[in-house]
Amino acid sequence: MRDSEQKMTRSTLRSVSIATEINRVVDSLNCSGCGLCAQFEGVIMQLHNGFMRPVVDPEAVSRTGAAELAEFRASCPGIRIQAQRGAGIHWDPDFGPVLGAWEAYATDEGMRHEGSSGGVLTAIASWLLESGRACRVVGARKDQADPSRTRSVSVQDPQEARALAGSRYAPAANAAAPDAASSGTAFIGKPCEAQAIRSLSRERGQRPIILSFFCAGTPDQRATDRLLDELFAGTGADRDLPLCDMRYRGHGWPGEFTAVAADGTTVSTSYSESWGKALGPTVQWRCRLCPDGVGEYSDVTASDFWRATPDGYPDFTDGEGVSALLARTPRGLEIIREAEKAGVITVTPLRLDDLRQVQPYQHERRDYLVPRRTAARLMGLHTPRMRGFGAWRRALARPRDSWRQLRGSVSRLRRKFAVDWPWNRSLKQGGRDRGGAGTGPRRG
Repeated sequence: MRDSEQKMTRSTLRSVSIATEINRVVDSLNCSGCGLCAQFEGVIMQLHNGFMRPVVDPEAVSRTGAAELAEFRASCPGIRIQAQRGAGIHWDPDFGPVLGAWEAYATDEGMRHEGSSGGVLTAIASWLLESGRACRVVGARKDQADPSRTRSVSVQDPQEARALAGSRYAPAANAAAPDAASSGTAFIGKPCEAQAIRSLSRERGQRPIILSFFCAGTPDQRATDRLLDELFAGTGADRDLPLCDMRYRGHGWPGEFTAVAADGTTVSTSYSESWGKALGPTVQWRCRLCPDGVGEYSDVTASDFWRATPDGYPDFTDGEGVSALLARTPRGLEIIREAEKAGVITVTPLRLDDLRQVQPYQHERRDYLVPRRTAARLMGLHTPRMRGFGAWRRALARPRDSWRQLRGSVSRLRRKFAVDWPWNRSLKQGGRDRGGAGTGPRRG
């Protein structure tokens, strides 16, 4: 190869770096905040405008090479998502690969009460440590210094794993944990985090155990702060002081959003109020076009197995927690069977159609993949490549709903996520290039 060709090749590799790819993902609103980026030199995760986002040190990240870039491209949920259709494993159009399905709850009554929906993932994670099947558990818990915030942690003591009980409807980046993708780790994370860790560990020849759960998206941290302000208004509690405690759910099923101020003042509100009205509406755009809210990349997935009302909708009346538990891989099936044999969890067989009835959102989100992605592209945004989910077939089966979703998504991108029409952005960019005072796309 001539010197000029060698220089061109090196220049091309430098111009397409991990930093470049990260910026592309973030700029197109495709970042889920999973934390994968932090597995590479020169990248950390920080809270920015209410969500976890990568912060890149250009000098440090420039030391990463072509191998790391390939790992990132193969693993980032903001670049590609593939349905996990394993050989010999039933693939459900709503729930993905399923080797077995059960109603389940933790046999330990305290763990069942503390957990969001039966405590099964906490029970399994603790047992994996106790039995030596895992060396560490990576998961999320409330920040000890400020319980209104959520931290990703790695624990080795089974008792410490109990502190991971309960849902955290807030930004966290579990895939950023140093040992998250290593053999010997039991990783608990959102579906996007499960995908990132499964894909990266395959690239690196590692085999962590991956536990996940059904997810409806990551809300804005500022929504939690606003909810706390509303609940404590008029109580006299000093909001400038850190809380003593705060949980989103648990201590019952579904349990209440509960916060305790420094002076002991306690406030709470129902799950329907906290998630349905305060937190859920602030979910980031990436989550709204996610094809995998069910944890297809995990070994074991848990979800709420709500009771159904007479008209077929989920019943949020408080009761004893019950999870739906899905084995997705032979390894996951073995874990569930051994955990039951050890008396850690109690399980009974579950029909997927019964789960479908009380988890309608996971069905609908796959129906609306095409109109939501089309809306993003009309607004000049890139979208992740998605394969194997039957998205077009589902969209064409509901043409009127798909059209409504398309119009609504365009409106939402403009109004809620402050994405301008692409031709306006081009005009503004042209104004800058000519020395004008135009501004680029506004994104929240």
